[in-house]
Formats: sequence, structure tokens, C-alpha cells
Amino acid sequence: MSDSLAFTEWEPIYEAILADFGFARGADEQARDVASEFAEPFAHDRFDAFADATVAVVGAAPSLSAEIDRFDPDSVDAVIAASTAVDVLADADIAVDLMVTDLDKNAATACDLTQRGTPVAAHAHGDNIPAVREWLPQFDSQHTLVTTQAEPRDAVENFGGFTDGDRAAFLADAFGASELRFIGWDFDDPDVDPMKARKLQWAEHLLYWLERRRGDRFAVLDGRRDALATDLTTLSTST
Repeated sequence: MSDSLAFTEWEPIYEAILADFGFARGADEQARDVASEFAEPFAHDRFDAFADATVAVVGAAPSLSAEIDRFDPDSVDAVIAASTAVDVLADADIAVDLMVTDLDKNAATACDLTQRGTPVAAHAHGDNIPAVREWLPQFDSQHTLVTTQAEPRDAVENFGGFTDGDRAAFLADAFGASELRFIGWDFDDPDVDPMKARKLQWAEHLLYWLERRRGDRFAVLDGRRDALATDLTTLSTST
């Protein structure tokens, strides 16, 4: 578990992500401001159960369907799942304590979870403003934690992270998890498009940054650390 991540610590990494992908900060800020129209302050004590807990951080890689047979939900205290991983877990009768999504695939699942009282971290960024406008008004705002990768404002928060999967890990850390266990992760998924492949590269670099910040060792990074950057402010995945 590490200290709370301030935006001033996250901002240099965020700026490197913008530079690497050619994303516009203004677009992220616009998405944040649109999301803030629907966001209400989220009660952080909803996640008190994460403190000093063992948390499963479940990714949406195709390997999840096979890995889930070996996953015992009773071996962890909480489950945070990214995007469509929630649906795979539901098919195996495994409930989640938090869903993390940028609304690009299964927004209806996220909406249903909030309506049934399960928290969802809904992320606003420059490419999903139409989805933010469509879906956030349908979510139960009491159970929706709205996030941004830009500077937080009003009820829109920033806990760090870039993809749904690594944001899930950053959220677990932010709320005090003592151990993170990763299932459903594949940084080398051959079936993703080039943009997604680059995002997966950032995800593993960000997890490496997070584990060093925590003084931790994530098993999902075993055998990969020698190729990972220690300074994310100069990272480029475009070559």
C-alpha cells in the first residue's frame, strides 16, 4: 500500500501519455467537464473493505475464461474488474465489488450494476464524450465514481492509471489494498490492434511504476521487469 497519489505526481506521467499518443489534453478536460454535469460526490467509505485487504484485479484478456477455473474468489477479500471481465465473472457466478470502465464495450452492464447497488468507476476521456453523455445520466449516481485522467474537478476524481485494467489496480491501491492479485491479463495479446497493443505496453509500465511506488512485487510482471521503464516521463511506444 502506498500513500495517496496527488495529481501533481501523476501529471508528468499523464503528459507523457498525451505526447506518446498525440492525445489532446483539452479533449480530456472537456470530457471531464461533461462528466461533472452528471457526477455526484462518491462516498469513499464505500471502499473501506479494501483497506489492508487482498484484492483481485481482474483484466479482460481472452485468457480470463481459462484462468477463471483456477480462481477461488474466497481467496481474496474483494474483486475489482475491468470492462468485459465483469461479464465473464458473472457467467462464473463471481460478483465484483467494483467495475472499472470507460464505457466503450459493455456500458449496459455497468449501468445495471449501479442500479443494483454495485459501484462502478466510470471514466471520461477525450474519445468517449458521446458515451459519457448517453450513459452517465442512466447510471445510479449514488453508486458511480466518475474519474478522469486529467486534473480532477468537482466530483470527478483521478486516482491514476490509463487503461481500464491498470486503473483498477491504481484504485485498489488508492483505497488501501495490502496485496494485489492479477488474473485475466495478457500484455502480449496478438489479437489486438496496434493502438490497443501500445495501450497494453503503457499498462505494464504503469503497473511497474505502481509496484515500485508500493514497494511491492506483482506476479503479473515476473519475467518482464528488465524491459520496463523506470522513468515514464520519457516513454514512447510509437517505435
